[in-house]
Amino acid sequence: MERANSSSLEGSILLGVSDHPQLEMIFFVIILFSYLLTLVGNSTIILLSSLDVQLHTPMYFFLSNLSSLDLAFTTSSVPQMLINLWGSDKTISYGGCVTQLYVFLWLGATECILLVVMAFDRYVAVCRPLHYATIVNPRLCWLLAAIAWLGGLGNSVIQSTFTLQLPLCGHRRVDNFLCEVPAMIKLACGDTSLNEAMLNGVCTFFTAVPLSIILISYCYIAQAVLKIRSAEGRRKAFNTCLSHLVVVLLFYSSACMGICFQLITPTVNPLIYTLRNKEVKGSLRRLLGRGREVS
Repeated sequence: MERANSSSLEGSILLGVSDHPQLEMIFFVIILFSYLLTLVGNSTIILLSSLDVQLHTPMYFFLSNLSSLDLAFTTSSVPQMLINLWGSDKTISYGGCVTQLYVFLWLGATECILLVVMAFDRYVAVCRPLHYATIVNPRLCWLLAAIAWLGGLGNSVIQSTFTLQLPLCGHRRVDNFLCEVPAMIKLACGDTSLNEAMLNGVCTFFTAVPLSIILISYCYIAQAVLKIRSAEGRRKAFNTCLSHLVVVLLFYSSACMGICFQLITPTVNPLIYTLRNKEVKGSLRRLLGRGREVS
């Protein structure tokens, strides 16, 4: 047991696609390109939301939180992934593995809660438009954002700490691109049934509960939209919610595909919110216009 636990302190080997070395460079290029898009897209949204007064609204406050989360989420794992794909050294230190585990669970759970918060924001905007400014006030926005971040952190502390209590076997080969709970459970020597049951319960909770709340809110939104008499009003209300709905569907579908969960959602989120959003595109044009005037 002492030999098993001491070997864990030496670090782990992230196998990734090392069994298929011909794929490593292809994965490296794709992941690097996606990561650069993630950095540029999410940084742009955060910058615009901060600098443009017209975007100082609850919707863009929550969107900037989502972009900050996506930046932190990818940066916590993708650089290490790129290093492993580029060279022959596939090791990660024990501290690095523990950090990945805590951050991955923290930000993954936070995004689940934050998507529910954004659905609530859209529900009030469409179903209670006259009371929107009163209900979704700055104080409530900060409170909901804090609940999302702290709720995700609480999940991470409990689940990660519980997982790291498992006695690890002598081998250090993690059959994945990063250190996450299922991969860490496979390294354990003892009985992992309780950990597996906890993992299944947490995954079910953070999947079924937020998704159910979001779908119920959109049922009410759909009813409210259908009651709008003008076609222009219905179109505007529909476009207001479409970007968030696409992000939700993308998040929960890619969560089932491992590496896609880390790359697709953070990369595509900024594109969804900028390509379909006149306010963001207008803000970007104004910012670029000011930049040209200064130069």
